[in-house]
Amino acid sequence: IQGESYVDESMISGEPIPVEKTAEAEVVGGTVNGTGSLTFRATKVGGDTMLAQIIRMVEEAQGAKLPIQDLVNRITLWFVPAVMAIALATFLTWLLVGPAPALSFALVASVAVLIIACPCAMGLATPTSIMVGTGRAAELGVLFRQGDALQTLSGVQTVALDKTGTLTEGRPELTDFDHADVLRMVASVEVRSEHPIAAAIVRRAEQTGLSLADVETFDSITGYGVSAMIEGRKVLVGADRLMEKQGIDLGDTAAIAAQLGQAGKTPLYAAIDGQLAAIIAVSDPIKSTTAEAIAALHSLGLKVAMITGDNRATANAIAARLGVDTVIAEVLPEGKVDAVAQLKAQGGKVAFVGDGINDAPALAAADVGVAIGTGTDVAIEAADVVLMSGDLRGVVNALHISQRTMANIRQNLFWAFSYNALLIPVAAGVFY
Repeated sequence: IQGESYVDESMISGEPIPVEKTAEAEVVGGTVNGTGSLTFRATKVGGDTMLAQIIRMVEEAQGAKLPIQDLVNRITLWFVPAVMAIALATFLTWLLVGPAPALSFALVASVAVLIIACPCAMGLATPTSIMVGTGRAAELGVLFRQGDALQTLSGVQTVALDKTGTLTEGRPELTDFDHADVLRMVASVEVRSEHPIAAAIVRRAEQTGLSLADVETFDSITGYGVSAMIEGRKVLVGADRLMEKQGIDLGDTAAIAAQLGQAGKTPLYAAIDGQLAAIIAVSDPIKSTTAEAIAALHSLGLKVAMITGDNRATANAIAARLGVDTVIAEVLPEGKVDAVAQLKAQGGKVAFVGDGINDAPALAAADVGVAIGTGTDVAIEAADVVLMSGDLRGVVNALHISQRTMANIRQNLFWAFSYNALLIPVAAGVFY
């Protein structure tokens, strides 16, 4: 109801850049206020808060999951009664037509059927493969938290990915800035700011070995940018509206800013002594292994979707660059659950990959939830599979392991069943 500040809402939205808050704006309990002072009125408490609703959605999604019926149980459901019937038929047959003493011969033949058919191989087919498969998965940094996920993952047809922290690094980085001297001046200003974009600029200056200048005066203009005096020169850094407010001529830079926006980057401006000095582009960079991982998922015949709370233009730009098939943008936590349901309705099982608290409901609602191990504990608890690193290639490894393990289980069951099918007649005395 009073004050101005920037609030880190990444807990809810998953987006790293803080959101400007002024009077009458809605804030969420549990998010982090920046440097400004806010006076607010609580409108939702207890079970009505956003975090409580997210927890409730996770519980409901987990409760709605159906257990996967085990392959061995389906086979032995018919196999065991069939073997008992064959043993009984063998006993009765040899009791009636067998050589003397018929009772002894009938008993030996029927017991031989039961011994040959003892389903040890069938019983070992699944647990042996699971033990080896999950052990190999652990070596590759993939943890299966739910046993049935090993089976369900092999049948997935669509992999839905969260953007921030999953496809991207999860923190803003300076991407476009060519003027070293201007960068030194801008970083000298931004070192006084706690904004994540400011931190990205300072990091780049430190990486390039620039020595920062002393700041004579500093002023943070909420919602616009920052102003400072450095070495007797006035430096402005901020959005285009700051430049317009200060009467700085932006010239024909609108096209450049639009181009940066379409590339998924946030354009900022730097002016020195009343003259535009540089355009700065900051974005959350895509992880180096993301493109390779998505290409590998496509090679497995899977569709790839991106679900994000980011704006549509940025999401579409990133999707086009990575070859993502489907984009669902500008969604809140409950919207991610709806998005997963939408992908399910299009046919096939869906695996969702995410890392934040805001991803937890979608992780639980998907047929298989895959959490990035570098993400939040809530996301990990809601997931069926956890990737111990932030490398998206772990999803490909998990799929490979799941598919190969299930293929091995089917091979084991086939040979176990074939062995019984071939030798039960022999045990019953068909060659006698």
